[in-house]
Amino acid sequence: MRNTRTAVALAATLGGASILAACGSSGSSAGGSAAVPTGASAAAASGASAGASGTSGAGGASLAGVCPATVTLQTDWNPESEHGGIYQMIGPNPMIDSKKKTVTGELMAHGQDTGIKFQIRAGGPAIGFGTVTSQMYLDKSITLGYLATDEQARLSSKQPTTAVIAPLNKSPQIIMWDPKTYPQFKTVADIGKTDAKVRYFDGAAYMEYLIGAGILKKSQVDGSYDGTPASFVAAGGKSTQQGFASAEPYIYSHEVKAWDKPVNFQLINDAGYPFYQSQIGPRTADLAALTPCLTKLVPVLQQAQIDYVADPAAANALILKLVGIYNTGWQYSPGVAQFSVDQQKKLGLVSNGSDGVFGSIDATRVQKIIDIVTPIFAKEKTPVKPGLTPKDLFTDQFLDKSIKLP
Repeated sequence: MRNTRTAVALAATLGGASILAACGSSGSSAGGSAAVPTGASAAAASGASAGASGTSGAGGASLAGVCPATVTLQTDWNPESEHGGIYQMIGPNPMIDSKKKTVTGELMAHGQDTGIKFQIRAGGPAIGFGTVTSQMYLDKSITLGYLATDEQARLSSKQPTTAVIAPLNKSPQIIMWDPKTYPQFKTVADIGKTDAKVRYFDGAAYMEYLIGAGILKKSQVDGSYDGTPASFVAAGGKSTQQGFASAEPYIYSHEVKAWDKPVNFQLINDAGYPFYQSQIGPRTADLAALTPCLTKLVPVLQQAQIDYVADPAAANALILKLVGIYNTGWQYSPGVAQFSVDQQKKLGLVSNGSDGVFGSIDATRVQKIIDIVTPIFAKEKTPVKPGLTPKDLFTDQFLDKSIKLP
């Protein structure tokens, strides 16, 4: 979500070793604003990796006539493996616009053409680091966007959105530390028992929760984190830092040569802030009109995420290619891409919901986030919608309940 996504934007060069840009950039490139075909059908053969688990009627679904001719999805960051399921849905030979940072191809369902097109738009630097929601309200051609529960609550009064699926059951957001310096740390609460500094992006609601709940002390948190490893490395392991479980542990132990050793961490989810990150949904006012489309499209989204974690090679190749062509300064290696998939499975970031259905959203978790952030946002003078409830922020009505990870 917004600035917290830049936690893995490691553009710095440390210890004389730069973190390499994605090797996928060596393919077709587009230096201007015109869309161009990549010719990389293998990298975009979305559903071709049909060794996926799970059961679904998604394969062969026709979306023509019920969905817009092009379904446009605004993401919250550059292409990355945490978004793998949507790139799994891009068909062969997609069009890439290097200026607008978009990729457009046939929308595939479990390897079958659905009869409409799918456009994925990069977020983060591509939209000036603004929120996905604000972009959705600025540009009504966007059909769906990536949504985080706390951001939904913050904007619920003026820019309401409704999540219809949660491809990630847990957010990969973490607080990490050096296990050699702090062998006693097992949880974020353990950090709070010391005076160890905790660097994070200023304005993160989860940090206000950790302080307010007494898990961390206000005196030890530092909102100066800028997304690079420089401060963590310079502190020699004495400070802790925010990050993503699906990226930083690999990056710091393999690609930050000035560190080049493991880090330990705890998920923010497990520290008591169980928000959903990278949910997908429309503007709330558009929900009724999109209902016929979402009824067929959401099961495709469910199955695509399952297909992706079963065999991510093709979608990862496309992701790496896009990173190179977009050239935003974001650097993403094949090693990080694969590590992300492994962590998604290992840590349950991608997993069935509490009801056993893939992509479902737990109302109890959403209510907990509403309870946590309501006083925080009121203090910040961005109050949530009066009487806000979980059903204002999500609906499970479009999920195919037969689709689940084994």
